[in-house]
Amino acid sequence: MAEYSTYDAKARFSEVLRLVREGQAVTITYRGEPVAEIRPIENPGGSPLDRRLQELDRRGEIVRVERRGNLGTLSRKPGALQRFLEDRDA
Repeated sequence: MAEYSTYDAKARFSEVLRLVREGQAVTITYRGEPVAEIRPIENPGGSPLDRRLQELDRRGEIVRVERRGNLGTLSRKPGALQRFLEDRDA
């Protein structure tokens, strides 16, 4: 567990937050005695994006689909990309 004095925690707050975002707890000390702990919050709903997608899905604004594998090649003719680029530039 990382430990910072109050002075260092204030001066390096971005570093403290980076450690917390990475899942570490950080102890803040005052005159060598621990006075506070900054730790990641429990996030049962996943990331903010996951929570937003769940909310949109619940309201029926989006429909989430499961991936069914990789997309195959769209054109089976060799050189299709080159022909497309040539036509586009003409």
